[in-house]
Parts: sequence; C-alpha cells; structure tokens
Amino acid sequence: MIKIPATWMRGGTSKCWVFEWDSLQVPGKTVDEVLLRLFGSPDNRQIDGVGGGTSTTSKAVILSRSITDEADVDYTFAQVGIEEQRVDWGSNCGNCSAVVAPYAIQRGWVATGQESTAVRALNTNTDQLILQKVATLGGALPDSGDQMIPGVPFPGLAVGMGFFDPAGKTTGKLFPTGDPMDKVAFDGRQVPATLIDAGAPVIVLEAEAVGLTGHETAAEIDSRADLLVHLDDVRRDAAVRMGLARSRADAERAIPKLALVAKADDDDDADVVVRMLSMGRLHPALAITGSVALTMAAQHEGTVVADLITGDAASGVNLRTPAGLVQTWSETRDGTPVVGALRSARRLADAELLLPDVW
Repeated sequence: MIKIPATWMRGGTSKCWVFEWDSLQVPGKTVDEVLLRLFGSPDNRQIDGVGGGTSTTSKAVILSRSITDEADVDYTFAQVGIEEQRVDWGSNCGNCSAVVAPYAIQRGWVATGQESTAVRALNTNTDQLILQKVATLGGALPDSGDQMIPGVPFPGLAVGMGFFDPAGKTTGKLFPTGDPMDKVAFDGRQVPATLIDAGAPVIVLEAEAVGLTGHETAAEIDSRADLLVHLDDVRRDAAVRMGLARSRADAERAIPKLALVAKADDDDDADVVVRMLSMGRLHPALAITGSVALTMAAQHEGTVVADLITGDAASGVNLRTPAGLVQTWSETRDGTPVVGALRSARRLADAELLLPDVW
C-alpha cells in the first residue's frame, strides 16, 4: 500500500484535495493515473476513491515552492474526470486558487506579516500570476474566519485574489477569434456569442438567444438533456475556434466554460444575471475565473455582456448567480490591469490517502 499525504480544503464554492508534487510521484505510474485511482475514476459515484462525484468536488491542487523569482508558490490545477478516465490540465479553477495562500502560510513557505500576508501564486496551467492576501494578525494564520460568500452556507478565511493582466493567458488573445462578437450554431440556427480568454477561456451566450430567461434553477437546466447536448455542441465548436482543440472530439470537458447571461431585474443590485456551466452541468454559483472573464467582457464594447449592461463596468461588476451576488473589482497597478474578487477558504482535513500497490 502506498501512502500519499494530502489536505482536503474548500476553496470558494469548490472542494479540492491539495497535494505537493513530490507526493504524487509513484514509480511506474503517471500523475494522471495516480490521481484517477485516488479519486476513484472512472465511476459516476467515485465510490472507491476520494472524489465527490461532481465537477466542483473532483478537483486537485498540486503545489510546490516556486522555481521562479516572480512567485512564492507554483500552483497546478487538475480537473479529475468522473465518468471519463481523463484528467484535464487545460485551465485554472479560480475557486480552488483560494486554498493556495492558506496552505503555503501553514507550511511556512512564506514569511507572515503582523497584519496580513501576501502570497504570489503562479498558476502553471495558464501562466497566470495571482496575488492573494490573507489576514495574519500577530503573524499567525487563524484557524477559522468569518467571511461569507454566495454558494457556501458557512464562513471561512477571507482570501483576496487579484489576477494580474488576465487577458489571453491560455490562447494569447483576449478575444481569440479577433472579434468581441461572433456567431455560433445552436440547434441549427446562428446565435451571437462572445469568445473570451481572461482568467480562463469562456464562451458567453445570451440566455434569451437559446430559449431561456437566465433565471432558471440548476434543476430546470440540468433536467433538459436536449439543451445540454446543444450547449455542449456550441462549447466544443468554440474550443476549436479559440484554438483550444484541433477537433470537436478533442475538446476538453473543463474548457472552455460556457456562461449564459441575461439582463438583471430593475430592482436588482446586479449588473447582469449569470448561469455558468461546468463539466456539462450548471455551476452552483460561479467559477471565479469565469467572473474575471465576464468582468473583462463587460468592459469591452460589442460583447454579449456589455450589450446587456447599462452602467459603467470599469471598476468591476455585480453578477447575480444561483447562489447570490458575486462582486468583482478591477484596477490598475503599476500600469498592469488587475481583476479580482473576494473568496473564502477552509481546511477540512489532513489525510493520508492509501493507494493500492496494484490496480
């Protein structure tokens, strides 16, 4: 039996197992093989592993001290397939990113400040530098926090996260096709779409264009098998057009993500209503990288998002999700654009995962 140390953490609205790179090195096995067996995939229940059977609970964060001067921690995200025997390495998870600073501080990888500690995390999937700030009053990381966020019923440590110059980290361009608005085929007809790469690659559709209001619940969308098939067709076509895959069949399950947007009600504090799909199902709240993409889309004229917003999005936007209001912020530091949001994180357990000698 092979013993692999790991920490189970909640980051934002996701749960992830946190590993250090050296711990996943098993002779004769790839890291993909190790992760799939640890999580119990492929199996829709992941019954013989530590996966949670959903896209938001089948995630791995792999950390190490950074080998570069620009960062303190190198952070790699893995979306572990559930029914598929596959690990997606193509994108970052902004929610899981929130665990990096608390973990690094707990491990003593960074010196703590007397009031707060800043951790520079380099996401290796997207080459994205993320600045994270955590309160460390008296130079110590607190065991718990009181930060509430939409989609999580309990508080956690507040983690401020800013994505430095997030445009084009995966494809090289903010708008990979060169245009803020494209046409894509949905169920045999052409509908407007914005294909954007900021934080992560995302395709944005107006909910009304695909026969929805944008206010649907997860059950209402997830029960529409025909709708999900058509939306995944659009997503796979977008992957090819964005240069993320050579063919529709080669498209990853995790990227690009797909967001449905609609106008907010007149009495709502939100600028826009969002329903985001992740791994073929409705996200219970909103991927943080998705919120970065939507914020930058709102700031550029001619996008699906900008066309729905009447106010000024230069300093950030308010996004109405199934779980509540997500607020983003945008600023410039030393001439570099930074887009961010406030998340929370909590350490759930320290564990020793057992891997069979033969599988």
